[in-house]
Amino acid sequence: MFSSSQSLGSQRPTAGAYRDIGASTAVLDASPHKMVSLLYAALASQIAASRGAMARKDIAAKGRAISHAVRIVEEGLSAPLDMRAGGAIASNLRDLYDYLVQQLTLANVRNDDAALQRCSRLVETLHEGWDGIADQAHAAPGARL
Repeated sequence: MFSSSQSLGSQRPTAGAYRDIGASTAVLDASPHKMVSLLYAALASQIAASRGAMARKDIAAKGRAISHAVRIVEEGLSAPLDMRAGGAIASNLRDLYDYLVQQLTLANVRNDDAALQRCSRLVETLHEGWDGIADQAHAAPGARL
């Protein structure tokens, strides 16, 4: 009925599985504001991964990381912007996101670490600013950008 301890040991979850569960739980429990913060963190992580891959001359890993970063920007951050209700703030964010996608794409094509550094600094600034308005965002849960 039960597996022996030897076979159980071979099916032990990896650290990656626990990390994935933690990430899934964070996403499921996240407010819309927290979700954007998580997206910024994931974007920063992908940019850092692409810089590391570029330094190692691992072209495939660089391409995957930049591709993930672009998807985070386009699908996670830019697409949900409410341009009508968000006004100038949403428009400015869209312009910044378009710039990020452009810079990420150029960095990929040209192996341009300076472009990735610019993206990294911009994402850090956006993330800090976003986290800085957490109290205001939770006070007005219906507000949308």
